[in-house]
Amino acid sequence: MIKIQEIEVKSVMTKSNLPVADFSVNPYVGCTHACKYCYASFMKRFTNHPEPWGEFIDVKYWPEIKNAEKYAGKEAFFGSVTDCYLPQEKKYGRTRELLEQLQGSGISISIATKSDLVLRDLDLIKTFPNARVSWSINTLDEDFRREMDRGVSIERRLEAMRQFYEAGVQTTCFISPIFPGITDVETIISKARNFCNLVWLENLNLRGDYRARILQWVHEHHPELDQLYRDIYSKKDRTYWMQLDMQLRAFCESDGLPYLRDDDTRRAPHGEPPVVVNYFFHEEVKKSAKEKR
Repeated sequence: MIKIQEIEVKSVMTKSNLPVADFSVNPYVGCTHACKYCYASFMKRFTNHPEPWGEFIDVKYWPEIKNAEKYAGKEAFFGSVTDCYLPQEKKYGRTRELLEQLQGSGISISIATKSDLVLRDLDLIKTFPNARVSWSINTLDEDFRREMDRGVSIERRLEAMRQFYEAGVQTTCFISPIFPGITDVETIISKARNFCNLVWLENLNLRGDYRARILQWVHEHHPELDQLYRDIYSKKDRTYWMQLDMQLRAFCESDGLPYLRDDDTRRAPHGEPPVVVNYFFHEEVKKSAKEKR
Protein backbone atom coordinates (compact mmCIF):
# COMPACT_ATOMS: atom_id res chain seq x y z
CA MET A 1 0.00 0.00 0.00
CA ILE A 2 1.41 3.37 -1.08
CA LYS A 3 0.97 6.14 1.50
CA ILE A 4 -0.17 9.32 -0.25
CA GLN A 5 -0.56 12.73 1.35
CA GLU A 6 -1.12 16.19 -0.09
CA ILE A 7 1.12 19.04 1.00
CA GLU A 8 1.34 22.77 0.31
CA VAL A 9 4.65 24.27 -0.80
CA LYS A 10 5.70 27.85 -1.45
CA SER A 11 7.00 27.04 -4.93
CA VAL A 12 7.63 24.05 -7.18
CA MET A 13 10.38 25.88 -9.09
CA THR A 14 13.67 25.23 -7.26
CA LYS A 15 16.90 26.88 -8.34
CA SER A 16 19.14 24.11 -9.60
CA ASN A 17 22.77 23.22 -9.12
CA LEU A 18 22.58 20.99 -12.16
CA PRO A 19 24.88 22.18 -14.97
CA VAL A 20 22.17 21.70 -17.60
CA ALA A 21 19.23 23.54 -16.00
CA ASP A 22 18.35 26.69 -14.10
CA PHE A 23 15.48 25.11 -12.18
CA SER A 24 14.63 21.65 -10.88
CA VAL A 25 10.97 20.68 -10.89
CA ASN A 26 9.57 17.87 -8.74
CA PRO A 27 5.78 17.94 -8.33
CA TYR A 28 5.99 14.98 -5.95
CA VAL A 29 8.11 13.98 -2.97
CA GLY A 30 9.11 10.34 -3.18
CA CYS A 31 8.87 8.03 -6.18
CA THR A 32 6.70 4.95 -6.43
CA HIS A 33 8.81 3.42 -9.21
CA ALA A 34 10.95 2.19 -6.28
CA CYS A 35 14.08 1.59 -8.34
CA LYS A 36 16.51 -0.56 -6.35
CA TYR A 37 19.43 1.58 -7.53
CA CYS A 38 17.78 4.98 -7.03
CA TYR A 39 20.28 7.70 -6.08
CA ALA A 40 17.35 9.91 -4.98
CA SER A 41 16.49 7.57 -2.12
CA PHE A 42 18.69 9.79 0.07
CA MET A 43 15.75 12.22 0.01
CA LYS A 44 13.84 9.99 2.44
CA ARG A 45 15.80 11.38 5.39
CA PHE A 46 14.30 14.82 4.72
CA THR A 47 10.67 13.67 4.45
CA ASN A 48 9.79 12.45 7.97
CA HIS A 49 8.38 9.31 6.36
CA PRO A 50 8.92 5.99 8.16
CA GLU A 51 7.84 4.09 5.05
CA PRO A 52 10.54 2.64 2.78
CA TRP A 53 11.53 4.62 -0.29
CA GLY A 54 9.05 3.78 -3.01
CA GLU A 55 6.16 3.26 -0.59
CA PHE A 56 5.10 6.89 -0.15
CA ILE A 57 4.61 10.10 -2.09
CA ASP A 58 3.68 13.62 -1.12
CA VAL A 59 1.59 15.44 -3.72
CA LYS A 60 2.66 19.09 -3.96
CA TYR A 61 0.32 22.06 -4.28
CA TRP A 62 1.80 25.49 -4.88
CA PRO A 63 0.47 29.01 -5.50
CA GLU A 64 -0.49 29.51 -9.13
CA ILE A 65 2.35 30.95 -11.21
CA LYS A 66 0.85 34.18 -12.53
CA ASN A 67 3.94 35.84 -14.02
CA ALA A 68 5.55 32.89 -15.73
CA GLU A 69 7.23 35.19 -18.27
CA LYS A 70 9.98 35.79 -15.69
CA TYR A 71 11.28 32.33 -16.64
CA ALA A 72 11.74 33.22 -20.32
CA GLY A 73 15.09 32.03 -21.61
CA LYS A 74 15.64 29.74 -18.63
CA GLU A 75 15.53 25.94 -18.56
CA ALA A 76 13.69 23.67 -16.13
CA PHE A 77 14.52 20.03 -15.55
CA PHE A 78 11.45 17.97 -14.63
CA GLY A 79 12.25 14.95 -12.47
CA SER A 80 15.57 15.34 -10.67
CA VAL A 81 14.49 13.38 -7.56
CA THR A 82 11.18 11.89 -8.63
CA ASP A 83 9.40 10.84 -11.81
CA CYS A 84 6.90 13.51 -12.81
CA TYR A 85 4.80 10.85 -14.54
CA LEU A 86 4.23 8.40 -11.72
CA PRO A 87 0.97 6.41 -11.95
CA GLN A 88 -0.49 8.81 -9.37
CA GLU A 89 -0.14 11.65 -11.89
CA LYS A 90 -3.22 10.22 -13.63
CA LYS A 91 -5.31 11.26 -10.63
CA TYR A 92 -3.55 14.35 -9.31
CA GLY A 93 -2.28 15.92 -12.55
CA ARG A 94 0.28 18.13 -10.83
CA THR A 95 2.79 17.90 -13.68
CA ARG A 96 0.19 18.84 -16.25
CA GLU A 97 -0.99 21.70 -14.05
CA LEU A 98 2.54 23.11 -13.95
CA LEU A 99 3.02 22.73 -17.70
CA GLU A 100 -0.20 24.66 -18.25
CA GLN A 101 0.96 27.43 -15.91
CA LEU A 102 4.32 27.69 -17.72
CA GLN A 103 3.00 27.39 -21.27
CA GLY A 104 3.87 30.39 -23.42
CA SER A 105 6.39 31.76 -20.90
CA GLY A 106 9.46 31.09 -23.05
CA ILE A 107 11.02 28.62 -20.64
CA SER A 108 12.68 25.49 -22.05
CA ILE A 109 11.94 22.14 -20.46
CA SER A 110 13.65 18.78 -20.15
CA ILE A 111 11.73 15.82 -18.75
CA ALA A 112 13.19 12.55 -17.47
CA THR A 113 10.82 9.63 -17.02
CA LYS A 114 10.33 5.87 -17.00
CA SER A 115 6.70 6.22 -18.06
CA ASP A 116 4.56 6.51 -21.16
CA LEU A 117 1.97 8.60 -19.31
CA VAL A 118 3.96 11.54 -20.67
CA LEU A 119 2.18 10.89 -23.97
CA ARG A 120 -0.92 12.42 -22.42
CA ASP A 121 0.88 15.78 -22.46
CA LEU A 122 2.58 15.52 -25.85
CA ASP A 123 0.53 18.30 -27.43
CA LEU A 124 1.34 20.57 -24.50
CA ILE A 125 5.04 19.69 -24.23
CA LYS A 126 5.77 20.31 -27.91
CA THR A 127 4.68 23.96 -27.53
CA PHE A 128 7.72 24.67 -25.33
CA PRO A 129 10.95 25.86 -26.99
CA ASN A 130 13.67 23.20 -27.18
CA ALA A 131 11.55 20.65 -25.32
CA ARG A 132 13.38 17.41 -24.62
CA VAL A 133 12.14 14.17 -23.09
CA SER A 134 14.36 11.29 -21.97
CA TRP A 135 13.49 7.73 -21.02
CA SER A 136 15.69 5.61 -18.75
CA ILE A 137 16.34 2.22 -20.32
CA ASN A 138 19.12 -0.02 -19.07
CA THR A 139 17.89 -3.39 -20.33
CA LEU A 140 15.64 -5.04 -22.90
CA ASP A 141 15.09 -7.97 -20.53
CA GLU A 142 11.71 -7.55 -18.84
CA ASP A 143 12.59 -9.99 -16.06
CA PHE A 144 15.57 -7.86 -15.07
CA ARG A 145 13.55 -4.67 -15.48
CA ARG A 146 10.86 -5.97 -13.12
CA GLU A 147 13.54 -6.87 -10.56
CA MET A 148 14.83 -3.31 -10.62
CA ASP A 149 11.86 -0.94 -10.99
CA ARG A 150 8.06 -0.59 -11.12
CA GLY A 151 8.05 1.58 -14.22
CA VAL A 152 6.21 0.59 -17.38
CA SER A 153 7.67 -2.02 -19.71
CA ILE A 154 10.63 -1.21 -21.92
CA GLU A 155 8.49 -1.62 -25.04
CA ARG A 156 6.08 1.02 -23.74
CA ARG A 157 8.95 3.40 -23.05
CA LEU A 158 10.36 2.89 -26.53
CA GLU A 159 6.96 3.38 -28.12
CA ALA A 160 6.49 6.66 -26.23
CA MET A 161 9.94 7.76 -27.39
CA ARG A 162 9.02 6.97 -30.98
CA GLN A 163 5.79 9.00 -30.81
CA PHE A 164 7.55 12.03 -29.33
CA TYR A 165 10.31 11.81 -31.93
CA GLU A 166 7.82 11.60 -34.78
CA ALA A 167 6.02 14.63 -33.31
CA GLY A 168 9.25 16.62 -33.64
CA VAL A 169 10.23 16.67 -29.95
CA GLN A 170 13.89 16.07 -29.06
CA THR A 171 14.23 12.65 -27.43
CA THR A 172 16.95 10.97 -25.41
CA CYS A 173 17.53 7.31 -24.67
CA PHE A 174 19.21 7.39 -21.26
CA ILE A 175 21.01 4.06 -20.82
CA SER A 176 21.37 4.25 -17.07
CA PRO A 177 22.54 2.79 -14.88
CA ILE A 178 24.70 0.42 -16.87
CA PHE A 179 25.12 -2.75 -14.80
CA PRO A 180 28.58 -4.22 -15.53
CA GLY A 181 28.29 -7.58 -17.24
CA ILE A 182 24.49 -7.32 -17.43
CA THR A 183 23.43 -4.28 -19.48
CA ASP A 184 23.81 -4.84 -23.23
CA VAL A 185 24.46 -1.27 -24.31
CA GLU A 186 24.97 -1.96 -28.01
CA THR A 187 21.65 -3.79 -28.35
CA ILE A 188 19.77 -0.95 -26.64
CA ILE A 189 21.39 1.65 -28.91
CA SER A 190 20.46 -0.40 -31.96
CA LYS A 191 16.87 -0.70 -30.73
CA ALA A 192 16.39 3.03 -30.07
CA ARG A 193 18.61 4.68 -32.66
CA ASN A 194 15.89 5.44 -35.22
CA PHE A 195 13.78 7.54 -32.88
CA CYS A 196 16.11 9.42 -30.56
CA ASN A 197 18.39 12.42 -31.00
CA LEU A 198 20.68 11.58 -28.11
CA VAL A 199 21.88 8.48 -26.32
CA TRP A 200 23.33 9.11 -22.89
CA LEU A 201 25.46 6.46 -21.20
CA GLU A 202 25.89 6.42 -17.42
CA ASN A 203 27.54 3.79 -15.29
CA LEU A 204 26.09 2.19 -12.17
CA ASN A 205 27.39 4.34 -9.33
CA LEU A 206 26.90 2.54 -6.03
CA ARG A 207 26.66 4.61 -2.88
CA GLY A 208 24.41 5.03 0.12
CA ASP A 209 22.13 2.38 1.50
CA TYR A 210 21.41 0.80 -1.88
CA ARG A 211 25.04 -0.25 -2.44
CA ALA A 212 24.71 -3.35 -0.24
CA ARG A 213 21.30 -4.14 -1.71
CA ILE A 214 22.58 -4.15 -5.30
CA LEU A 215 25.72 -6.10 -4.47
CA GLN A 216 23.63 -8.72 -2.69
CA TRP A 217 21.28 -8.95 -5.69
CA VAL A 218 24.25 -9.46 -8.03
CA HIS A 219 25.66 -12.14 -5.73
CA GLU A 220 22.35 -14.02 -5.64
CA HIS A 221 21.55 -13.78 -9.35
CA HIS A 222 24.99 -13.46 -11.00
CA PRO A 223 27.63 -14.87 -8.65
CA GLU A 224 30.00 -15.14 -11.61
CA LEU A 225 30.17 -11.32 -11.53
CA ASP A 226 31.11 -11.01 -7.84
CA GLN A 227 34.81 -10.44 -8.56
CA LEU A 228 34.09 -7.87 -11.25
CA TYR A 229 31.87 -5.88 -8.89
CA ARG A 230 34.45 -6.10 -6.11
CA ASP A 231 37.09 -4.77 -8.49
CA ILE A 232 34.90 -1.87 -9.58
CA TYR A 233 33.17 -0.89 -6.35
CA SER A 234 35.64 -1.89 -3.64
CA LYS A 235 39.00 -1.57 -5.37
CA LYS A 236 37.89 1.43 -7.49
CA ASP A 237 39.31 -0.23 -10.60
CA ARG A 238 38.21 1.67 -13.74
CA THR A 239 39.39 -0.97 -16.19
CA TYR A 240 35.89 -2.22 -17.02
CA TRP A 241 34.60 1.28 -17.85
CA MET A 242 37.66 2.16 -19.89
CA GLN A 243 37.32 -1.05 -21.91
CA LEU A 244 33.59 -0.48 -22.39
CA ASP A 245 34.34 3.07 -23.51
CA MET A 246 36.69 1.77 -26.20
CA GLN A 247 34.26 -0.97 -27.22
CA LEU A 248 31.39 1.47 -27.60
CA ARG A 249 33.54 3.97 -29.47
CA ALA A 250 34.41 1.27 -32.00
CA PHE A 251 30.77 0.16 -32.22
CA CYS A 252 29.56 3.70 -32.86
CA GLU A 253 32.23 4.38 -35.46
CA SER A 254 31.31 1.21 -37.34
CA ASP A 255 27.62 2.15 -37.15
CA GLY A 256 28.06 5.79 -38.19
CA LEU A 257 27.11 7.25 -34.81
CA PRO A 258 28.89 10.32 -33.38
CA TYR A 259 30.49 9.37 -30.04
CA LEU A 260 31.40 12.04 -27.52
CA ARG A 261 32.36 12.37 -23.88
CA ASP A 262 30.71 14.70 -21.33
CA ASP A 263 29.16 17.05 -23.88
CA ASP A 264 25.39 17.32 -23.46
CA THR A 265 24.96 20.34 -25.72
CA ARG A 266 25.07 18.60 -29.09
CA ARG A 267 21.99 16.84 -30.44
CA ALA A 268 21.40 15.15 -33.76
CA PRO A 269 18.72 16.71 -35.98
CA HIS A 270 15.69 14.58 -36.71
CA GLY A 271 16.46 12.05 -39.42
CA GLU A 272 20.16 11.79 -38.59
CA PRO A 273 21.88 9.16 -36.40
CA PRO A 274 21.75 10.01 -32.67
CA VAL A 275 24.71 11.47 -30.86
CA VAL A 276 26.03 9.05 -28.22
CA VAL A 277 27.45 10.71 -25.10
CA ASN A 278 29.54 8.88 -22.51
CA TYR A 279 29.07 9.95 -18.88
CA PHE A 280 31.10 7.16 -17.27
CA PHE A 281 33.45 9.35 -15.30
CA HIS A 282 31.26 11.44 -12.99
CA GLU A 283 33.89 13.63 -11.36
CA GLU A 284 35.30 14.65 -14.76
CA VAL A 285 31.83 15.34 -16.13
CA LYS A 286 30.84 17.49 -13.17
CA LYS A 287 33.95 19.64 -13.47
CA SER A 288 33.61 19.94 -17.25
CA ALA A 289 29.93 20.87 -17.11
CA LYS A 290 30.52 23.60 -14.52
CA GLU A 291 33.28 25.09 -16.68
CA LYS A 292 30.92 25.18 -19.68
CA ARG A 293 28.34 27.18 -17.77
